[in-house]
Amino acid sequence: MAQFKPTWESLKTHRVPDWFNNAKLGIMIHWGAYSVPAFAPPVGELGTIPDDEWFVANPYAEWYYNSVNVGRGPTYEHHLKTYGKDFPYENFTHMWKAEKWDPDEWAELFREAGAKYVVLVTKHHDGLCLFPSKYTDYSTVNRGPCRDITGELTKSVRDHDMRMGLYYSGIIDWTFRHDPMYNDDDVHALNCPTHAYADYCYNQYMELIDNYHPSVLWNDIGWPYAGEHMLPHVLSHYFNTCPDGVTNDRYNGLFYDYKNKEYEYHADSATRDEKWESTRGLGLSFGYNAEEDERHILSPRALVQELVKTVANNGNLLINVGPRADGTIPDIQKRSLLAMGQWLKKNGEAIYDTVISRRTIQEEETGSIAYARNGETLSAIADADDSCEMLIEGLNAAATMLEECDQITTEQKENGLLVRVSGKLEFPIVLKIPEGEKE
Repeated sequence: MAQFKPTWESLKTHRVPDWFNNAKLGIMIHWGAYSVPAFAPPVGELGTIPDDEWFVANPYAEWYYNSVNVGRGPTYEHHLKTYGKDFPYENFTHMWKAEKWDPDEWAELFREAGAKYVVLVTKHHDGLCLFPSKYTDYSTVNRGPCRDITGELTKSVRDHDMRMGLYYSGIIDWTFRHDPMYNDDDVHALNCPTHAYADYCYNQYMELIDNYHPSVLWNDIGWPYAGEHMLPHVLSHYFNTCPDGVTNDRYNGLFYDYKNKEYEYHADSATRDEKWESTRGLGLSFGYNAEEDERHILSPRALVQELVKTVANNGNLLINVGPRADGTIPDIQKRSLLAMGQWLKKNGEAIYDTVISRRTIQEEETGSIAYARNGETLSAIADADDSCEMLIEGLNAAATMLEECDQITTEQKENGLLVRVSGKLEFPIVLKIPEGEKE
């Protein structure tokens, strides 16, 4: 077994483990004190709102603290009206009771959705830790739920044969520095600059690694600048302690195993040349937002489309669930997750354990075909919003459908396989083509 040294040169020899390449689908969970107010204006997806508007009308409910702190905008006005000017965010930590939470129920839902790994937010930007820590009393063990949420969920996830990952807010912690952030520059400039905070992050990372052995270590936004020199030490310890471990790219550009794309933001991370991960909420927020309804939540079809598009381009989809403060997951989120799981039970061989085809996604006026392969077997995943014909050029092989659909027929032509679709498809349909990837 390779032992990594605390140097960048050694760390850069680390490779993405096979399990992560093959998993394709994970579930992220944002659950915290921000789930009590559960408010944000559902104005749009990250990457579609101008920077100077985003932070004043932030649709991320988990940013509630900052959205109030900026002193204007919908969340600020909501807070004044609902709780009053002198109601501090910290009060929500006592109101968050998690009285209906059953970690096994969550794990069963995620497994039924087809997920192979789960990533829990153990500390978001508000600084509240969902695990016991020697370095702070500001945790769910001492407040609100009075439970080691990280430990309980880790056990349930593993008992349900999935891998467990842990998210940590590295560069931002509003309990250390609470200046309001009005734009993306502030996010990086108004972080916690002290060595004390850098040590705090280092020590808590070590706790998460040593106590929970996460298969994914998911850092958010960046790492404390004062502690950059410590990163090789903590990452080498992680890889040596967790040989199947993998981490993302949010370390100030210093290291990554794989890159992240968040909604359409960081779109340049979505490259077929190396492993990446797409992360987004089922709606416009990661934390539960009571203002969202079915108009904002990915439909079952749209969620499957998101998965197919991501996998065909060499990515994993990390889809986020935002539970209510009581620990229940809203039915509109469950519906899409379970529908995706049902689709995967019939079509999973076109998703799991596949690699990218040399063929890129074929976009037509009303339809598309995405590709994935397993050995010489090609999966052509057809989708359509209306009747159309799509030619898979240069393909001379018979195709069978993993799930029967009388809306699709195929015909061998001189220049390839013609796929005919009659009408809008309820879900993408997989055509399995043995020897379809032969040169």
